[in-house]
Amino acid sequence: MISVTDAELEDLRTRLRATRWPAQWPVDGWEAGTDVRALRRLVEYWATGYDWRAHETYINSLPFASADIDGTPVRYLRFDGERPDAFPLVLTNGWPSSFLELIGLARRLASPSQHGGDPTDAFTVIVPTLPGFAFSPQRPSLTDGPQTHELWHRLMRDELGFEQYAAHGGDLGAGITSRLAEAHPEAVVGIHLTSVANPTTYDAAGATAEEKAYLESLDTWAAHEGGYQHEQSTRPLTLSYGLADSPTGLLAWIVEKYRAWSDCHGEVSTRFSDDFLLTQASLYWFTGTISTSFRPYYEYASGLTRRVEQVTVPTALALFPADLTHPPRTWAERTYRITRYTRMPRGGHFAAHEEPELLAHDIVEFIRALR
Repeated sequence: MISVTDAELEDLRTRLRATRWPAQWPVDGWEAGTDVRALRRLVEYWATGYDWRAHETYINSLPFASADIDGTPVRYLRFDGERPDAFPLVLTNGWPSSFLELIGLARRLASPSQHGGDPTDAFTVIVPTLPGFAFSPQRPSLTDGPQTHELWHRLMRDELGFEQYAAHGGDLGAGITSRLAEAHPEAVVGIHLTSVANPTTYDAAGATAEEKAYLESLDTWAAHEGGYQHEQSTRPLTLSYGLADSPTGLLAWIVEKYRAWSDCHGEVSTRFSDDFLLTQASLYWFTGTISTSFRPYYEYASGLTRRVEQVTVPTALALFPADLTHPPRTWAERTYRITRYTRMPRGGHFAAHEEPELLAHDIVEFIRALR
């Protein structure tokens, strides 16, 4: 699956040890970006203590398979349900995530009895790796060929033989899942999301007070947290040269998001171990995919990605308190057929890793009535 040479591993460590650190600012902690003390500690561990080989062995032990869909290779994980009639479910991650964040959730859903659940709720879980992310090459053209949601449908129906299935996604995965349901309501029985697409058009004057407050919160978030998104949407290649060349820069770019977007109350280690963060960074580094992982942002901002207009299949929305957005139910219902709306007690943007039990329970409860 992945086989990093000794030379590649030594090159990474050499680059980490040779990091040219910027001049320090007279600011505290994470005030103006990634905290230099936290980053120096992670870089030191990455260069001297982190055991990539152990994680490489674990990754290679996962149930990966491959499909070729109209000339686009797609790698995916398949977790067979513990019952022969397990219902199929496709899970899609966002950015800067990877398939690794979904492993715990997938195993709970595929084998619920091993986690205190009812085996009749078992799913056969498919976790594709996004085009341009680790192990799946980017789509060959910006404009030609099937978009990601179409790749997922062809994977589920044509490659795996599922006539009907359910889907879950967050962040970029929520958009892909939404487009999947909109395009193929005959196959997708329901979708479970942690974020929703905004309506393509709406009358601002007719917005409720709660909806207006939500829209103001989006503007506030964009002003204080949205710089990364603007750069990845407008000038991603300019950014990618530095991050593809410097593992320290790459780590700084993504670890800040794990801290800012998770329910860690400022202490990223309370939600993510050092090994987890460095394995995510190592996947981007060794597969050379940080640049191509920006493509969904650029393609959406450039109008190359299909907009979500109206999703008619049953939709569940689970909102985690530390996630990026918290749309009111009425706002989500402008675009989706919301049949379940849950405000979670804890968790953030990386809910599948932070709170897999809460997320799995919500998915099971939602889809139980549909299958």
